[in-house]
Amino acid sequence: MAEKKNVSVKVYNMAGEEVSKMNLSASVYGVEPHRQVLFDAVMVEHANVRQATAKTKKRHEVSGGGKKPWRQKGTGRARAGSTRSPIWVGGGNVFGPTGNQNFKLSQNKKEYRLAKKSALSLAVSENKLTVVDEIKMSDKKTKAFVAMLDALKVGNKVLVVVDEINEELYASARNLGWVKLVTSDNVSVVDLLNVDTLVMSKDAAKTVEEALK
Repeated sequence: MAEKKNVSVKVYNMAGEEVSKMNLSASVYGVEPHRQVLFDAVMVEHANVRQATAKTKKRHEVSGGGKKPWRQKGTGRARAGSTRSPIWVGGGNVFGPTGNQNFKLSQNKKEYRLAKKSALSLAVSENKLTVVDEIKMSDKKTKAFVAMLDALKVGNKVLVVVDEINEELYASARNLGWVKLVTSDNVSVVDLLNVDTLVMSKDAAKTVEEALK
């Protein structure tokens, strides 16, 4: 059986009307999804945005404790030099987080490209991909942007991918918490997987295809 070279998708205008069809490369939009590289890519993306904000104080960082609590001998109690010792309540922490933790993970480029192809192919196979001939706004109007999405019959979580984001387009989409607007060179695997509908301009779909071939 001959391998498919192209994936045919419908192209709509901003009014939700089908205006044409276009062929996308099956090597990008029609691959067999690789579950392991998808999992790895998600883990890498989540780990690399994680911040080392957890921090506990060691005994030299806890305030107070400069005075010896009692004399060294003769009290019948164990000797103690500071109330900020780790064995005391209110003392320092021995093995707590330092604030310098490194959570970074990595994935080689070949695997990450395959993960993106897998995510795009999943969107196609699950009918989540909507291609629009042109996505542009003449004014800064959220209402017009919402009207476009309503006409395209998108889901509750939408990723919109374009080649370039101008001021009008950005301002029209920024107040919609259920919409994420990105450029074609800044699409992540997590973004592709975490949406109900992937809306791409015709040019952006081709740009992504060329970058991943």
